[in-house]
Amino acid sequence: MAAHRKPRQFPLGGQAARTAATVALASAATATLFEGSGHAEPRLTPAQVKAEVDRLYQEAEVATEKYNGAKEKAEVARGALDRLRDEAARRTDRLNAGRAGLGSVATAQYRSGGLDPAVQLALTSDPEQYLERAAIAEKAGERQAAALTSVRRELAGIRQLRAESTRRLAELRGHEDDLRRQKSAVQSKLAEARTLLARLTAEERARYEAAVAGSGRAGAGASGGTGSGTGAGVRADRASEPRGPIAAPNARAAEAISFARAQIGKPYVWGATGPSAYDCSGLTQASWRAAGVSLPRTTYTQINAGQRVSRSELAPGDLVFFYSGISHVGLYIGGGQMIHAPRPGAPVRVAPIDEMPFAGATRVG
Repeated sequence: MAAHRKPRQFPLGGQAARTAATVALASAATATLFEGSGHAEPRLTPAQVKAEVDRLYQEAEVATEKYNGAKEKAEVARGALDRLRDEAARRTDRLNAGRAGLGSVATAQYRSGGLDPAVQLALTSDPEQYLERAAIAEKAGERQAAALTSVRRELAGIRQLRAESTRRLAELRGHEDDLRRQKSAVQSKLAEARTLLARLTAEERARYEAAVAGSGRAGAGASGGTGSGTGAGVRADRASEPRGPIAAPNARAAEAISFARAQIGKPYVWGATGPSAYDCSGLTQASWRAAGVSLPRTTYTQINAGQRVSRSELAPGDLVFFYSGISHVGLYIGGGQMIHAPRPGAPVRVAPIDEMPFAGATRVG
């Protein structure tokens, strides 16, 4: 029977137990190390943070201009819908008035018993008076027919207005959906930028803020411009740019520049059109509005609001646009400088047009 017994298991003890425990702890530590390193966020240098934040702000500005466009379209659609509803209400009032008039005629006919005209003539004691009344009734009948025609016309008009209102309402809802999407995109990009900036030390953040508050980086847009070409073409174009103070070409341009100068120092707020804050296209729109010129709301519509001019032809008051997607705009003031609303954290200020990739210019007014 002893030959069939299961061998007894003895626990590790002494040096063997200590060795096994050491191996187990080392394995666990190694696994934890690899697991932790797999999820750790890489430490970005201040320069990398700045580059990433710049990219996020630029993408936020693209979304801001799309938001501005969707908002403008929604306002147009809402205005059209309100006008349609007002017209439908007026037509409904006219329809009700016409129906009331027809009801009065029908009531009068009922009270007269609806007798045949020949019978009424036979029964009357004064045929001449009857014939006179019949002539009046005939004219009333013509007016009644006209009233019926008017009622039918109002009914058809109301049906048409209701159909158009339904279409406009669907259009408005589509623009409102787009508005919400673009707003979410802007807020997401700005939140990402804030998260990155929060990873900087106090000293790094101070250096970053000082760089943003500066007057711009000379030649920063040299390698991305789409409106003036690259290489020798860009250098030749810049060499021909006017330098130093230049008088505005006309009174309206001078007024627009004067207004923009008065806004210097006010904060950038996406979607804002003043008077306490602006985004880039909101500032240029408000500046030219002060000069009596109405500009559309967005960068990609403002660039088509006047005559295109080359970089070498720039004059004070011209609108200058940046990036391939035409997502930023400033007001040129001469000497290679502009007034613009840069981005969150950077208030309205004077800056060189070289600080961003130049995309084109337009002369308005």
